[in-house]
Amino acid sequence: MAGGAAVGGTGRPVGDPVREVMAEHRTLCERAVDPLEIAAGLEEAGFGPDAAARCRHADLFSLAEELYARVPRRPPAPEPPCGGRQRGAARASLTAAGLAALPCAAAAALGGRWPVLLPAAVPLLLLPALTADPAVEPAPPSGGPVGALGPARPVRRPAGSRRSPAAFGYGLGLAGLLLLPLAAADGDRRLAAALVLAAALSAGSAERAARWYRQVGRGHLGAAGTLAEFRARMRPVLPVAVALHLAVLAVLTFAALAVLTVVAPRPGPSHGGGLLHLAAERAGAAQWAAQGVLGLLLVLPALLARCGRERAAALGAAAGPAATLVLLVSGRAVPVAVLLGGGAVAAVLLVHAWAVLGRAGSHR
Repeated sequence: MAGGAAVGGTGRPVGDPVREVMAEHRTLCERAVDPLEIAAGLEEAGFGPDAAARCRHADLFSLAEELYARVPRRPPAPEPPCGGRQRGAARASLTAAGLAALPCAAAAALGGRWPVLLPAAVPLLLLPALTADPAVEPAPPSGGPVGALGPARPVRRPAGSRRSPAAFGYGLGLAGLLLLPLAAADGDRRLAAALVLAAALSAGSAERAARWYRQVGRGHLGAAGTLAEFRARMRPVLPVAVALHLAVLAVLTFAALAVLTVVAPRPGPSHGGGLLHLAAERAGAAQWAAQGVLGLLLVLPALLARCGRERAAALGAAAGPAATLVLLVSGRAVPVAVLLGGGAVAAVLLVHAWAVLGRAGSHR
């Protein structure tokens, strides 16, 4: 062998680089259900073709196959049955909708001024923590099976910690996103309240879309044979998840406007066209577009947080209302400020989500 490296009984040099990777990523190799999951974890850790070549493999998947063959499996914790997962997702969605809508409704009923908004923000700050999955799965009992490289350690789930700074930042951004339009509303405050309540209720839809996206990703992770195939399977999933959430938001917004039209019709003579026509025209084009931006700023951080990108979710959730506030201070109307400031943040978040959520490492 070149360089005169000593060769052990396995045919590999004594300084086996694959064994070094095994030691560094012990838990990943023990818990993986197939080589693709190991390849996804290595890719997430920064491994690429050069790292695979240093381990004498043509590509990352070939290295993952050897790691999967060499490391004994440690049985994962049993997953809840499908019905239990569905009930958990439904509870999380209802919790998100309730924690978002109730304080917004109370703030709107009391005038939407700053002294009222401060206590109303508290449930919104708690929303990410109350809808998150547990952050850490316990290791098996000490007498249970362990990997060849030592005892098992607890495994961090991608949902993040319930009490992490990122979760608090996400909740703070959510509070600003929903309460800022109420505080800065001018003109028809009832219209602003109706739009905010519809967006707040759609927080449940954002949570459900994020959980569905992660569930689909885990299914494709088990079905795909290579990382390239996994990425190809996941390309249409993000647009579908975002579109479904925006469709729910549109229905909720239309329903809120219809209720507002019945309860508080516009002054002056009616222009005809029936309730549906009047409800659709109650908000202008800029307000409908701003409502769509609010929907993106709700669902994209939820998707990022659910797939283990808690810091990006917190930054995105906080950047939306911050950019909106800058434009409000400069004298822009609320819909224009949301459309321009929040829209710029939503565009950046969408590009980032498209780049990172299609990676297999976001769904382990």
